[in-house]
Amino acid sequence: MSSEDSEDTAGRLPSEAELAEMNRDQLLKLGGQLDGVELVDYPEPWPVKGTRAEKRAERLIALWFTIAGLAGLAFVVGLIWWPWQYKAPGQSGTFLYSLYTPVLGVTLGLTILGLGVGILLYTKKFVPQELAIQERHDGEGKGSPEIDKKTIVAHLEDAGSRSTIARRSLVKRSMGFAGGALGLGLIGLPVASFIKDPWKDSNGPDSLWHTAWQPQYPGEVVYMRRNTGRPEDIVLLRPEDLDAGGLETVFPFRESERGNPEALSAVFLRSDSPVMLIRLRPEDALRVVKRKGQEDFNFGEYYAYTKVCSHVGCPVSLYEQRTNRLLCPCHQSQFDVLQYAKPIFGPATRALAQLPITVNDEGYLVARGDFIEPVGPAFWERKQ
Repeated sequence: MSSEDSEDTAGRLPSEAELAEMNRDQLLKLGGQLDGVELVDYPEPWPVKGTRAEKRAERLIALWFTIAGLAGLAFVVGLIWWPWQYKAPGQSGTFLYSLYTPVLGVTLGLTILGLGVGILLYTKKFVPQELAIQERHDGEGKGSPEIDKKTIVAHLEDAGSRSTIARRSLVKRSMGFAGGALGLGLIGLPVASFIKDPWKDSNGPDSLWHTAWQPQYPGEVVYMRRNTGRPEDIVLLRPEDLDAGGLETVFPFRESERGNPEALSAVFLRSDSPVMLIRLRPEDALRVVKRKGQEDFNFGEYYAYTKVCSHVGCPVSLYEQRTNRLLCPCHQSQFDVLQYAKPIFGPATRALAQLPITVNDEGYLVARGDFIEPVGPAFWERKQ
């Protein structure tokens, strides 16, 4: 708005000294005049202070903020201390484990809901619902002059004062409690990942560098085991068990686990255990391009790759026999088995980790050792 327009509206613009001496009400009135705003109605939400209805509205708002705060604290407690480790159906603790995700969803959702309802109720009950008419004008791309800055601050202060937030300590405390609990929950989400140190035992099977296929001592034989759906069943694979062009998901087995129901079922719960054992057709095996340094990781027509996608860790579970491609259903990455499971489509940028395998003296397919690189997606310490 030009200075001529302002003079037409307000008659004469006050100087900076006069602006400094004006109180909030005067600045509020001046700002309306400069902006061409006419307040048709500007009622007090509660003309009579301290009525039962006013106090009841304040307590209702504080109740919603308190619910949000308690739900936020419950979210943090559930995130850290609720039983989160997988329990198979029928195992002790299955019911509590099945509630882990619902508990997080309900408590976080209730926190956001409580805050939202409390803010909406406060706006409806205590913020003045003014009715104003304003003439539209073009600012011509100019910055705001000092007089506009002063008057807008006065408008904001007046809105805050008329909303009576300053004297409503119950609402302020409950809203601060709810906001703090939500903030604690949002901070807790990334911080929770640091509770368990992934490098506490960097050479152990639970570190990011190794998997369940790592031998527990030199010379230990790690067999390839079929999953029948019954953890107590021990079915070890021989080369003749897989047809040409076939794929089977296999898991590690050690003789030390025989007769130990807990150990036999635990291997199926590890995310790094599943390996895709693939037997190529003879004509396809002749066209294989092997990865440098891993030329002897296969056994004839048999190749083994981790089932954990190198993009974000989803299970690569689809095998297209005709094209010899592995497909990840999450984000449609495709890996060419004839080129060391190199990605040829989708967001994945690294080949699937290959497990070195062979056949032992008993005729069983076994792992020659652990993967020589981490399986799954990248992490900070991984260089490539």
